[in-house]
Amino acid sequence: MIYLSQMLGNPVLDANGEKIGVVNDLGIATREVFPRVTSLAFQGPGKTPFMISWRKYVDTFDDNEVRLAVPATDIRFSYLQPDEVLIGRDLLNKQVVDTRGMRVVRVNDLKLSDTSSSQLRLLGAEVGIRGILRALSPSLEKLVLRLSHALGHEIPEKIIAWNYMDLIDRDLSNVKLSVSHQTLDDLHPADVADIIEQLDPRLRGQVFAQLDDDQAAEAMAELDDDEMAAKIVGGMADADASRMLSEMDPDDAAELVSELDYDRAEKLLRLMGINEQRAIRQLLGYKDDTAGRIMTSEFVAVSRDTTVAEVAERMRALPDDFEPVNYVYVTDEAGKLAGVVSVRHLFVSDATDTLGKLAGDDEVISAKPDDDQEDVAEDIAKYNLLAMPVVDEKTGKILGIVTVDDALDVLEEEHEEDLQIAGGSTGDAGSHEGSGELLRLVRHQMWFFFWMVAEMVMALAWGSPTALAVGFALPVALLVADEVVRYVTAFFLEHDEDDEDAPSLGGFAVKGIALGLFWAAVVLLVATATGRVITTADGLAGAVPLALGGFQATAVAVLVSFVTAPAYLVLLRRRDDAGKDTSGLVLHAVALVVALVAFACAVLVTAAPLVG
Repeated sequence: MIYLSQMLGNPVLDANGEKIGVVNDLGIATREVFPRVTSLAFQGPGKTPFMISWRKYVDTFDDNEVRLAVPATDIRFSYLQPDEVLIGRDLLNKQVVDTRGMRVVRVNDLKLSDTSSSQLRLLGAEVGIRGILRALSPSLEKLVLRLSHALGHEIPEKIIAWNYMDLIDRDLSNVKLSVSHQTLDDLHPADVADIIEQLDPRLRGQVFAQLDDDQAAEAMAELDDDEMAAKIVGGMADADASRMLSEMDPDDAAELVSELDYDRAEKLLRLMGINEQRAIRQLLGYKDDTAGRIMTSEFVAVSRDTTVAEVAERMRALPDDFEPVNYVYVTDEAGKLAGVVSVRHLFVSDATDTLGKLAGDDEVISAKPDDDQEDVAEDIAKYNLLAMPVVDEKTGKILGIVTVDDALDVLEEEHEEDLQIAGGSTGDAGSHEGSGELLRLVRHQMWFFFWMVAEMVMALAWGSPTALAVGFALPVALLVADEVVRYVTAFFLEHDEDDEDAPSLGGFAVKGIALGLFWAAVVLLVATATGRVITTADGLAGAVPLALGGFQATAVAVLVSFVTAPAYLVLLRRRDDAGKDTSGLVLHAVALVVALVAFACAVLVTAAPLVG
């Protein structure tokens, strides 16, 4: 086995042993499962690039040199063929799709296999740390491997075979890769969406350009990030974007159109067919986060006297891209929703049975278009439904249905919002391995950084010993502020404001003040006990007044944190009513700033005069 990094820069010698250049790259024919190296690119005197046929001219090779079979005077240079790529230029340090693992990775090295004394084949891409170490220095790689082995932690190779690779970082319109973008086309739309979300922004449009309208529509509907989807549509031609929207389910298309600016949205809608445009505009007429906004207008509704055979004939005539039908809805003479029959029930019924007979008199669980989408999703989960009809409150007619997949999306979205408010993270940890540790430390131990900043400020103002004495108890105030936010967010998530059984805001405030007074008293008791201990120690008696002042300031900050708790709760509720997200990280930072300001103000009253 040999790697590209081991060959790059090696001398190229002719049959007489004369050096004519150094290896610059290798060309491969892409038609094979494990492509042969067909061309040798090398840099000659004066950094002049040359390319020759590998099969015709290369005699032997290893990780030290490449020796040709002919003298330099007999070489005839060639050019890269239409079905060839240079693996160093086109693969190394580029992003590729691992179609087996369904993820986007960066190629750190390329693994080759010598199938004969003179033939090389590309096996796959090294996407792990070993490829990076080897590119820096083979000796460094060996050293790290030995150290890791001694520590009992092996570092394996991470190789993606060529037949599982899909190159996406360059224009492949004139290159026929063995798997090319057909591999992306064969993946499930949700997997394509996951891959797109991992790509650099400049590459997302390139991937969509490789998909037809149906595939692009399905992948777009699976994107979790609405803003990202809107940016992708913003980079598409108007005709392409309009066709893609036409292929999407109306509810998904309406959600995407709502993210676009008005002029762009209107332009795309006008380019669509009348029926598709009407369906999307009807959904856009409902408020955000309601059942009407997430329902689809694609459903099957028939009158009570329709037979099973007639329903079956109607369902056969539905277009291929019609929303999956799980229920057939039954209407009365006035067009009102009167019942529902599952498709499974149709299969086991006689062809002459009417839908009215099958539906019976059971009450249909339904929603109104203005109902909160989270309530509808919870009802779908509660009653184990695959879809719930949305009914006009005045006429009783069915307007659309909310399907279980949209309900799951709503519940997932609400769960992520709850995590965000609570200070959690919904990002992909694997995509932030390089910088995630520091961010995670800041997120979960933010109070420590505030403490350090406060200590540095006091040290600059009063000197290190004084700052240490005054700020000795400050972490208590910061930790309490942090816990107050957790207490508030837990209360917010557990108790709905409209719930009659939920504690009132006044009761919450009274309880917060009582807790604040209690913990402030605890801090002052600890301060008294600590002062007695310090007084008995030699040389520390002078620090007692300063330390006590710091504890008193901490008690004030603790009380302020609990007193301001209702304000955080009101903020969360008002932003939630307005449909706005609230970052738990920001809320924690605000609480720490409030505690720090309260501590600073109290210090100016208690400890600052003593510093003098």
